[in-house]
Amino acid sequence: VLLDEVEKAHPDVFNLLLQVLDDGRLTDSQGRTVDCRNAIFIMTSNIGSRHIAHAAGLGEMSESVRESVMTDLRQHFRPEFLNRIDEVVLFRALGLEEVEAIAGLLIQALNARLASKRIRLELDKKVYGWLADRGLDPVYGARPLRRFIQREIETPLAKEILAGKILDGSLVKVTLNKNQVAFESQAGGFSG
Repeated sequence: VLLDEVEKAHPDVFNLLLQVLDDGRLTDSQGRTVDCRNAIFIMTSNIGSRHIAHAAGLGEMSESVRESVMTDLRQHFRPEFLNRIDEVVLFRALGLEEVEAIAGLLIQALNARLASKRIRLELDKKVYGWLADRGLDPVYGARPLRRFIQREIETPLAKEILAGKILDGSLVKVTLNKNQVAFESQAGGFSG
């Protein structure tokens, strides 16, 4: 069971979680019980992420960073809740290399959508670096990347397709020209 950004949950949710994490079951107001003994609960949180982001600038995650995050967790959550959690796992902040890989996955998904028109994008390596640099936010990580790709690649590409400048069956090479994406369409260059 994934509880994403658990710190934003209503306080009543934590009372329910105490029951689940302690007894392995959950009972509703009508007396029905759900067995949770074989469930794994994973909770994500952004509490303490500023310490991790700062550590990313230093290149390592030290024990002092871990202790700072744990201090923040103790300030936010009640002790009886934290004591029922088996382990707190810290993940380092995303770097440009990871964001480039995420951009690659998003472009693959875009290519899958374009396949029905037999259009395929091929991005220059510099474009991936540009996307990663612009799509990475110190606070929100790679979340803005999808919107950035939509704004800078998908929307201009759709306009080119609608204008008839990019035809079905085209290979579209995407490059950078003065910090703007440029499309070079090769009709008949599509190979699925």
